[in-house]
Amino acid sequence: MVILVDAMGGDNAPEAIVNGCLDAVGEAEGFDILLIGDEGKIREILSKRDYDRSRINIHHTSEVITVEDVPTKAIKSKKDSSMVVGFKLLKEKQGDVFLSCGNSGALMAGALFIVGRLKGVDRPALGAIVPTKTGRGLIIDAGLNTICKPINYLQFSIMGSIYMKEMLGIDNPKVGLLNIGAEVGKGNETLKHAYSMLSEANINFLGNVEGNDVPLGAVDVVVCDGFAGNVMLKFYEGAASFLVGMLKDIYYKNLKTKLSALMIQKEMKQFKKVMDADEQGGAPILGVNGLVFKSHGSSNARTIKNVVIKAGKLAKTKAMDRIREEFVNMEVEEIEHDL
Repeated sequence: MVILVDAMGGDNAPEAIVNGCLDAVGEAEGFDILLIGDEGKIREILSKRDYDRSRINIHHTSEVITVEDVPTKAIKSKKDSSMVVGFKLLKEKQGDVFLSCGNSGALMAGALFIVGRLKGVDRPALGAIVPTKTGRGLIIDAGLNTICKPINYLQFSIMGSIYMKEMLGIDNPKVGLLNIGAEVGKGNETLKHAYSMLSEANINFLGNVEGNDVPLGAVDVVVCDGFAGNVMLKFYEGAASFLVGMLKDIYYKNLKTKLSALMIQKEMKQFKKVMDADEQGGAPILGVNGLVFKSHGSSNARTIKNVVIKAGKLAKTKAMDRIREEFVNMEVEEIEHDL
């Protein structure tokens, strides 16, 4: 298995990207990594580390898509950028999965224009894992589609259910539609129509859920548009940092609280790990004709390590095949619902 990595995308590239990949290789087996980007800069970082040279290769590129670039224009004009080349290598089957921390809009555009959508998929979606009281949940869409049609919510729910079953082993994932109230009939006309479609679909749909239901683990898959999903994801990350910081302040306030902290040190480390966005980092773009992973722009080396390992695990599952099979006839559904 080969994991293609955009070494130049993100705020901390290429140092964090390259070091994270080296850490992943040192921790996990079963995959090689192809670093895509400025070979000189990449080799300079590699020269400072000991690693298995048989598992790390480089594909040189001369351009970088930055956060300031207009997404579609950048994909079309920067043909030798690390992101565009990565997509092309994925499409040519020279890698099994592509990972980037770069410009989100460009990543979406590249996934659509170069890799292409799966047959029957109207819009791909970003699926982000978050911690919940009952384990882990999936927010889909977590940031790609700010305005959605009813068919999109239905397709997100199907892709999300397959992902949670294949990736986390949840046999019959519970699905909820994010809304301003749990009662039937809540929300705008789009959400009402989406509710009706999800109710008739072959999924374990429990109905509407509110924001407070998500961390409590009321459902395994939270379906929403990308605007609401991204706001929720960022709030989750900020709240996690806030809670961990508050607990640290409490337990290190004086000698008595420090002694208390020592008594629950193991539990506190576990809590911090569960709430740590770097541990949960990386989200697949589901619905395109290849495995594409997006990690946030500020990803550090630890985030990249975890995302690489997660991407390798997903590539070993049958999630892509299952989604492809499920959506072969989805165009019929679109016509039937007149969308």
